[in-house]
Amino acid sequence: MSRIGRRPIALPAKVEIQIDGQHIAVKGPKGQLSRNLPPLITVQQNAQTLTVSRLNDSRPARQLHGLCRTLVANMVDGVSKGFERRLELVGVGYRAAIQGSKLVLNVGYSHPVEIPFPPGIQIAVEGNNVIVVSGTDKELVGNTAARIRAVRPPEPYKGKGIRYLGEQVRRKAGKSGKAKK
Repeated sequence: MSRIGRRPIALPAKVEIQIDGQHIAVKGPKGQLSRNLPPLITVQQNAQTLTVSRLNDSRPARQLHGLCRTLVANMVDGVSKGFERRLELVGVGYRAAIQGSKLVLNVGYSHPVEIPFPPGIQIAVEGNNVIVVSGTDKELVGNTAARIRAVRPPEPYKGKGIRYLGEQVRRKAGKSGKAKK
């Protein structure tokens, strides 16, 4: 049996759960999220815990068991605490700014790159070179951060680009140069 799928999900005090067949809705202080679960998976609420179980031991049910438990746990964490990803811009003249509902990046191209915010995501800029992406949906926060990073991923020779805060970029040696005669 799935070790992750067996683990119960603790519900914080201010989180409300509504289970309607395969549809689960989670509401908390940071917002609300909902998701449809596969028909092989069921969710039961016992007092202040949720348990995710599968209908049978078929291979697809076993594959989905741990995944669905993690998705539901992320929904509960998202509406109670929220999720956040931090990106940093490394390079001379690389800057980020917010204009209205768009993130404007100056990252060495001939033009500034504008990225619109998806609904449910908040983006903040600390200083000129740290971008904070936050929201309740972990998947959406991660995808938005990845889309921002994809504008100028870090390159291996000088290390310039957009990287996750704390990400280690493997550096390569440049040209070794001409041998002197």
